[in-house]
Amino acid sequence: MTGITKDHPRYESLITREKIVEGVNMGITSKQGLVAQGRGEAFDYILGEKTIESAAIAERAAVAYILLAKNPIISVNGNTGALVPDQLVSLADITGARLEVNLFHRSDARVHKITEHLKAHGAGVVLGGKGDKRLDLSHDRAIVDEEGIFSADVVLVPLEDGDRCQKLVEMGKTVITIDLNPLSRTSLTSTVTIVDNVTRALNNMIQFTKDMKGGSKDSLQAVIDAYDNDRVISDALYSMQEHLKNKAEEKGITWI
Repeated sequence: MTGITKDHPRYESLITREKIVEGVNMGITSKQGLVAQGRGEAFDYILGEKTIESAAIAERAAVAYILLAKNPIISVNGNTGALVPDQLVSLADITGARLEVNLFHRSDARVHKITEHLKAHGAGVVLGGKGDKRLDLSHDRAIVDEEGIFSADVVLVPLEDGDRCQKLVEMGKTVITIDLNPLSRTSLTSTVTIVDNVTRALNNMIQFTKDMKGGSKDSLQAVIDAYDNDRVISDALYSMQEHLKNKAEEKGITWI
């Protein structure tokens, strides 16, 4: 990541891109993950590259669900393994959730590399290697661990994953997603949709967990009861529109 100085106006974005490229070189991230990262970055730019209020509300609701869960699982793919390993491990540790590697472009070698990468960042047990159960899907995201995603009551799925989210919801699970596209199948299917950059979202969730962990079950349930996912998605769309409108007006461009 040499040559990128902190005074560069796109420093954070460039560092993120370099992490994804490094993930590909390490065999953690698939080449297709590069495309997915670019798509998410485009939506983040439209959002204003910040955590909007409704996203923070969704992040608090997500934490409440995880803290009340009996078997919460954090699903890890190649992009998240490359981008936010420290945050994934920290969130798992502080909430009591477990990590499970789940991949679309799956191979035993990639599962092993991601598992070892997470352990190098402080993870203990990482699920996903057994693959002893299968969801009703036609691709390799169907392969899950019985003690992990298959039996989980709450699953956090960072980054886009439409059909698996839908299947997990159909199985009666609470599905929390982090997806910068508020109109993706993932966002529209999930129980809790966090329209935020995965780095910001996980950092926020770690802090919210520290704030909320000492609360009563009733107080956590109250956060869940007050949550409205449709309103969160609507607000994300409105925020994107307003950001574009403001940017246009700053340049003297008429917004129709």
